[in-house]
Amino acid sequence: RVQYQVIQKQVLAACLYPALLEDDSLPLDVKQRAESLLRECDGGSVGSYTDSSGIAKIKHCVSQYITRRDGGVPSSPDNIFIKSGSQTIMLKLLIRSKDSCQTGVLIPVPTYASFTLALEEQGAAIIPYHLCEEQGWTLQVEELRKALHTGRKTCNPVALYICNPGNPTGHIQSRKSIEEVIRFAAEERLFILADEVYQSCVYADDTEFYSYKKVLSEMGSTISSTVELASFNSVSKGFMGECGLRGGYVELVNLDPAVKEYARRLFSTRSCPPVVGQMALDLMANPPRPGDPSFPTFSEVTVIGNLEVFAELPGISCQPLKAGFFVFPCLHFPPKAIKWKRQMEPDMLYCLHLLEETGLHVRPGCEYGQRKDSHHIRFNIMEDALQRLKTFHTRFMKEFS
Repeated sequence: RVQYQVIQKQVLAACLYPALLEDDSLPLDVKQRAESLLRECDGGSVGSYTDSSGIAKIKHCVSQYITRRDGGVPSSPDNIFIKSGSQTIMLKLLIRSKDSCQTGVLIPVPTYASFTLALEEQGAAIIPYHLCEEQGWTLQVEELRKALHTGRKTCNPVALYICNPGNPTGHIQSRKSIEEVIRFAAEERLFILADEVYQSCVYADDTEFYSYKKVLSEMGSTISSTVELASFNSVSKGFMGECGLRGGYVELVNLDPAVKEYARRLFSTRSCPPVVGQMALDLMANPPRPGDPSFPTFSEVTVIGNLEVFAELPGISCQPLKAGFFVFPCLHFPPKAIKWKRQMEPDMLYCLHLLEETGLHVRPGCEYGQRKDSHHIRFNIMEDALQRLKTFHTRFMKEFS
């Protein structure tokens, strides 16, 4: 990841300061890429406005990337909207806050905390469904049915939110699981919100990422032409991990033309997406290829730590990491730590002690959702973090045992 960021930053630097295009130290294809991107900006400047849905050339690049990813399944630039905060805009499209019956959205437990906050902000009813930790955080349709049945007693469920690969769990859905979820959505007339931002970070052997769009397209016309889907991706995650650049897109599938036009208007109510973020998205969608001068320094390899550390530690268990940047290990606290629950959640206590003693910042499971009387942390998978956790955890368990 670090090697690719060098190339990316060279292109972005040249776009921000075009005088660098005269610098002989930059590879030729880096200069050509920067010049090509600047030609798409009014006045040749990243400070200019763009179309509210994104620069046309970059949308075309993204659509080509999606088509390659999905083995030839066509993607149209007209269905792609480049935005920071595109999930929030989609929620505005789906949620009718003024209805007498509250709009409901099914979300996984655990789930990314920011999405939960976005739902609350839009006035949606949150319908939780639990992932099965014992089976590697699998998504089970029977759990979806149970959650939907419960949700319909108090609200009007309209959408199903999926995070695949999972954050904070590090799981990835099999093709069979995705097919089951799509059939469920078709039967129950639910809009699928597929958060697929970690699609490029897959580690497990014999594991492959399948996009919801690809699987949907191969399920027969009755389903493939009717199930509505929004697929999200971003430069903030994946092998680029440039969170501050705020470059992402949503692809809309099977929306009624009138609804898609309304979505376009919603996206247009905000100013254009950050231009530098759009350029980073272009670089993610079309990285250096064999034969390009910069290709020898290009790498998508992300170094992760040895997760066998968890097996060596008492009072902690962790499902295998298959994709993404995080794992969600379960902490089995001794009674002395559980007694702290009167003052704060035990996993919050653990995280505070970890921060104070090692400087390592992790988030407690209570912020992501977890089953009653279970405790977790969301943990980064880098080697240095694992070693610091190992030293701290051994000391913590002794202190509170």
